[in-house]
This record gives sequence, structure tokens and C-alpha cells, in this order.
Amino acid sequence: MITLTELQIKDIIMVEDGKKLGNITDLEIDVDKGKILQLVIGTKGKMMGLFGKEEEIVIPWENVMTIGSDVILVKKEQNPRLYTDTTNY
Repeated sequence: MITLTELQIKDIIMVEDGKKLGNITDLEIDVDKGKILQLVIGTKGKMMGLFGKEEEIVIPWENVMTIGSDVILVKKEQNPRLYTDTTNY
């Protein structure tokens, strides 16, 4: 078993070109089925949390190839999209 905290410290790497995407900031989970649907990845962009705009992208769970000791390898998403929170509070 692996915890969210353990997943968050792993680098997300694209299998095709070895590019580092960032780190997991969140997960989307289907609570009815108990399945992870998507990884939410924080991309580089901010300098020490002060400057720039940090964007989050979504990687579908089916694109996860393997979870290693220090990296998560993912396949390239055909139609990448930015994460937008659609929850209304």
C-alpha cells in the first residue's frame, strides 16, 4: 500500500521524452467505486512560491505506466488539460 504523502514526493516523468512534469498536488477519486481517476500535477512556474503562475495539469490514471521508488512514469496525454476545480461552495 502507498499513501498520498508518499506519492506527492515522487517526480512525475513522461515515458516518451523523459521530461519532468512536476509533482502530485491532488488526486481525483471516484468514492463510489474506490478508484483513482486522475492525478493532479503542479507544474513548475513559481519561484519560491512568490513569482509566476503555478498551473496544475491532469493526468488520467490509465496513463500511469509504473510507480517506482522515486518516480512515477506516465504516458503522454493526447489532449492535455489544465485542472480547474468545478466544485461550487
